[in-house]
Amino acid sequence: MSVSLSVRGLRAGYGALRVLDGIDLEVAAGGLIAVVGPNGAGKTTLLRALSGLIQWVGDVRLDGARLPATPAAIVARGVGHVPEGRELFPGMSVREHLELGAWSLPGRLRAARLEEVIGVFPRLAERRRQLAGSLSGGEQQMLAIARALMSRPRLLMLDEPSLGLAPRMVDELLAVVRRLHQDGVTILLVEQHVAQALAMADEAYVMERGRVVSRGPGPALLASDAVRAAYLGTGGRPDASTV
Repeated sequence: MSVSLSVRGLRAGYGALRVLDGIDLEVAAGGLIAVVGPNGAGKTTLLRALSGLIQWVGDVRLDGARLPATPAAIVARGVGHVPEGRELFPGMSVREHLELGAWSLPGRLRAARLEEVIGVFPRLAERRRQLAGSLSGGEQQMLAIARALMSRPRLLMLDEPSLGLAPRMVDELLAVVRRLHQDGVTILLVEQHVAQALAMADEAYVMERGRVVSRGPGPALLASDAVRAAYLGTGGRPDASTV
């Protein structure tokens, strides 16, 4: 069963540096929400705050209940996070990574869940014993997503899953994201491929300088001249107030 997320007045940063300055965001249960914007807009900081990795202030609720304060409690509530950069352990095997991702499940359920997740990524099935450090970039990203899926998340947050990948692998990974969405997982996607992210999103948010400057259905934002000029290279960059 999927989960809804409501964010009101979220502020967060690193020490004295405030990055997010009053973020409001809604993620409907079962929805696919894209967050786009330039480098430095605060997209990664947003996901880190929602995962409990940095301190924040504001009102954040999962299915109406306040978000817990610690990463472990957030995972237990059904939130999975695939960070930018994957954060894999090169000397651990594919299977060991997946078992690590299932730490919150009872032991008797881990083997069954591993087979379910491997079914989503057939390429990983062939590499269960292979070390993560020897996988290609695309395979490593698949492993990072698969590890997050092991905990049976109801909300899956993905931070730049296509970063550094070849176009064919980008298409393959985004197809997996669409399939997870169709299976009922709520998705919060931060993605550098703006056109593809907006095209597949039920709702999308444009961030700049720690604030949301525009929101709407993904395809509608994709058709916006201002968004296309700012992020798809079809013209000069508009003022944020016009986005």
